[in-house]
Amino acid sequence: ILLTITIFIALGIVKSRAVKLGQVDLEKRALHPDAWPDSVLKVSNNINNQFETPVLFYALAMMLWALDAVDALALVFAWGFVVTRIVHAYIHTGSNIVPIRRKVFTVGCIFLLLLTLLAFKAILMPYL
Repeated sequence: ILLTITIFIALGIVKSRAVKLGQVDLEKRALHPDAWPDSVLKVSNNINNQFETPVLFYALAMMLWALDAVDALALVFAWGFVVTRIVHAYIHTGSNIVPIRRKVFTVGCIFLLLLTLLAFKAILMPYL
């Protein structure tokens, strides 16, 4: 959540800077992403990204907590996911080198998958 709020603040900063530098088509800015320079689009796209896999992470975290299945391994996987999201946001809003960003995203998805497996294990454990 803190990462998402930080990216929203960054968006306000880059938008203000772009407007001051005259890089924005003021007539189109309300409805057209192409009215903004790439520096704004990178940050805006990253905000959209914060409402994709992180939402699954929030659901898994609450599920593991509700199942009383939060252990050291779950915490390692959860923090691994959080670290990859921070690194991904840094790359996405900075250099935006897609092959590197994709690798970081993939590692984050692996952590998410591992958390999912822990949740399934916790759900199925009473039946095994």
